[in-house]
Amino acid sequence: MRKDDAASGAGPSAPARARLAALGRTGLSAVADTGMDRFARLVANVLDVPVALVALAEDVRQVFPGMAGLGAPWSVRRQTGLAHSLCAYVVDSGGPLVVTDARVDERTRHGPVVAQLEVAGYAGMPLTDVEGVVLGALCAVDSRPRRWTEREVEALSDLAAACSTELRLRIVSRQAEEARAETAALLARSELVLRASEVLADTTGVDEVRRQLGELITSDLKPVHVGLSLEEVAGTRPARPARPWEAAPAEEPWPTARAVREKRLVTVTGVDEVRADYGDEAAARWAESGFGSMVCLPLSGTRQVLGALSVAWDTPHEPDLGERAVLAAVSGYAAQAVERALFVDERIDVARQLQRAMLTELPVVGGLELAALYRPAAQLDMVGGDWYDAYALHRADAPGIVAGAPSLAMTIGDITGHDTHAATLMGQARSMLRQADHDHPRGGPVTAVTALENANTALGVNLSGTLVHAHLTPAEEGWEFTWTNAGHPPPLLARPGGPCRRLDAHDLLLYPGLAGRRTQHSLRLPPGATLLLYTDGLVERPGNDIEAGTRQTCVLLGEGAGVPLDELLAEIADVVAGDAPGDDVALLALRVTGPPRHAPGRA
Repeated sequence: MRKDDAASGAGPSAPARARLAALGRTGLSAVADTGMDRFARLVANVLDVPVALVALAEDVRQVFPGMAGLGAPWSVRRQTGLAHSLCAYVVDSGGPLVVTDARVDERTRHGPVVAQLEVAGYAGMPLTDVEGVVLGALCAVDSRPRRWTEREVEALSDLAAACSTELRLRIVSRQAEEARAETAALLARSELVLRASEVLADTTGVDEVRRQLGELITSDLKPVHVGLSLEEVAGTRPARPARPWEAAPAEEPWPTARAVREKRLVTVTGVDEVRADYGDEAAARWAESGFGSMVCLPLSGTRQVLGALSVAWDTPHEPDLGERAVLAAVSGYAAQAVERALFVDERIDVARQLQRAMLTELPVVGGLELAALYRPAAQLDMVGGDWYDAYALHRADAPGIVAGAPSLAMTIGDITGHDTHAATLMGQARSMLRQADHDHPRGGPVTAVTALENANTALGVNLSGTLVHAHLTPAEEGWEFTWTNAGHPPPLLARPGGPCRRLDAHDLLLYPGLAGRRTQHSLRLPPGATLLLYTDGLVERPGNDIEAGTRQTCVLLGEGAGVPLDELLAEIADVVAGDAPGDDVALLALRVTGPPRHAPGRA
C-alpha cells in the first residue's frame, strides 16, 4: 500500500493488489524462513553490518522472514508497521534507498523504525517479482553513520537480485501447484459430469435418481444436503420428502421454488438473506436445516420445469464458475433422468394396478380354509406375471360328487417377463383358463390347461410361463386333489402326523408351439392337511440354493398346523423370501378343516 493510501484509509491500489497477490504466492510472512535468513546473513557478512533484513511489504505492515543480528523481541515478532518505513520508501519509489544517516536524512528521519531499530547507516535494494512488482527490500543496517562504497552497493544489488530470483521461484512453484490443483479440480468436475451422464442414464425411478445424485455430488463437492423438489407432473406429485426444506412447490417462498418459477440458478448465503427474500417462516425452516449456504437449479424437462435440484453446505460457500457449470450440467442430466423415471413409474403403477386387479377374491368353501398372499419385487420396475386364482366349479352332476357342494379350481402361475406386457398376458391366461374350466365341466385340470394352450396357439397370444392348475373335488369320503404341473415349482403338502412332502410330478412349461401330452395326478387330502402353491420368487434368490429354500418352506408349513393360514403365509414369506425379494412372490394355500359341505362361493 502506498503511503497516501494508508493515510487516507482508501483500499489497496492496483500496484498494491499485485504486490499482495505475489506475496501470497511466496508463502512468506512474519515467520522465520531458512532461505531468507540465509540471505540476511550473507548481507551481514559481505557488507560487515550488525543487522541485515529481508523486509516484505504487506497491506499495513512490513514483515521480516529473513533476519540477522537482531534479538528479542524483533527475532520473535518479525514485523512492524509499514507506514513511513524504510521498506515502504523502497516499494513506493521502486528503486534503491542508500542513506548515510537515516536519523537526519529528510526522506527517512520521520520513520518510527529508524528509532526503534537504532538505524543510522542504511542501504536497501528492491526485491521484485518477474513482472517487476516491488515486493520489499533487502536491507543492510548499521547503527553508526556510514558512507557506502560503490562496491558495497553493487554487492548488495547482486544479493538482492539473487534473493529476487528465489522469490520468483517460490511464486512460480506456488503457481504451478495452483495450476495443478485447478487442473485436478477441472478433471474431477469433468469426471463428475461424465459419471452423472452414465449413472443417471440407467436410473429407473425417482428415488433412485435422488439417491444417485446424492452420491455423485456429495463425493465431489462435499455438501451436507442434496435434494430434489419435484413439482406436480402429469397429474401426480411424487411423494414429498420427509425433510421440510426439500418439499417446496413453485408457489412457496423458498429458494427451490424461485429456481422453478424463474428458471434460473438461485444462491442463498445465510439466514438473514433467507428472511429478507423469503420471510420469517422460511428463515425458521432454514435455521432448522442447519444450512450455511444453498444453490438451487431448475430441472428443465422437454416440456416443463419438473422441479429443482438443491445443494447445501453447512458453511458459507459461494460456488465458482466451474462449480456452477458442473451443477448446471448435472441438473440437466438429472432432469432427463427424472422425466424418464416419472414415465417409468407411471407405467409401473399402471402395471401394478392391472396385476392387483387380476388377483382373485378367494371364494368361501365349507370345510376349507383358503388364504393367499402377493408381494411385489423390491425393485419397483420388476412388474411380473405372477398370479393366483381360485373359483368354484359347480359339478353336482358328476359321479361321486357330494350334492350341493361345489368343486374348487385353484391356479398358481408365472408368465414370462417383468413388464406391463407380462401383466397383460397374465390376465389373458387367467381368463382363458377360467373359460376352459367352465366350458368343460366334466374335464379335469389337464383338459383346461390343454384348452389354454390351444387358444394360445390359435389366437397368437404367444404367452409362455409355468403354472400349477388343480381341482379340489368334494367326495363322500373327503376331498380329492387333482393337479397338473406345467414346469412350475412343486406344490407342498403337510399332513397331520407326517412330514411335509413335495408333489414333484410335472410336465413341460407353457410355450407357443410346445404343447404336448400333459398328465394329471390325484391324491386324497385328509382333515388337517395343508397345501401350499407358490411362485419361484419365494425360493429363488441370487446366491441361494432353491432346494434349500423349498425345504425351509416345507418345514415352516409342517410346523404351522395350528397357525391361521394368512398368518402362516406371511411368516413363510418373511422368513424364506426376506423383506426385499428379487422377484414377485405369490402364495395360495388351503387347509382342510372338515368334510365337504355347501357354502356360498364367489367365482
